[in-house]
Amino acid sequence: MSTEAPNTFEDVVEKYSAFVYNIALRMTSNTHDAEDITQEAFIDAFRAWDRFRGESQVSTWLYRIAINRSLMKLRKEKKSRQIMREGLEDQDVVDWGEGPERAALTAELRHRLEDGLRLVPKELRAAVVLRDVQGLSTFEAAEVLGITESALKARLHRGRLLLRKYLEDYVRAAGGG
Repeated sequence: MSTEAPNTFEDVVEKYSAFVYNIALRMTSNTHDAEDITQEAFIDAFRAWDRFRGESQVSTWLYRIAINRSLMKLRKEKKSRQIMREGLEDQDVVDWGEGPERAALTAELRHRLEDGLRLVPKELRAAVVLRDVQGLSTFEAAEVLGITESALKARLHRGRLLLRKYLEDYVRAAGGG
């Protein structure tokens, strides 16, 4: 993505639609939902376009809209399963060492990571997706979520722990622990 500011809303859609879709897909793990969220996010952005003052980057503004839309969608899903949060501090987490570097290249690990992300509570998932999947800085991800950097770091830590715990048996079986 270039740092040049888009001139029109059409430019914004063209420049950021894949990115917004990617965020929605990572948050929901469902292509249909991601398409709906992307469309709804751009409708929301279009409606607010005249009020966008440029106090933040367009990408940050759109990330926030996409995350909010994704979170609204996830809240509506009553049947979603989540990993229990209790006892995080007491978890015995396996040290992956060098094993996952080999395994990370496999499609199976990617599939398991996506499954694990689906199980992580939505507020933790948003932090992991923005920081680890989309590659935003801690500052940018916190700004998108409207939280402090320390709150983002806490969510990120808890989300990573849960993913690690979820992947523990797989990594062990793959020879990584």
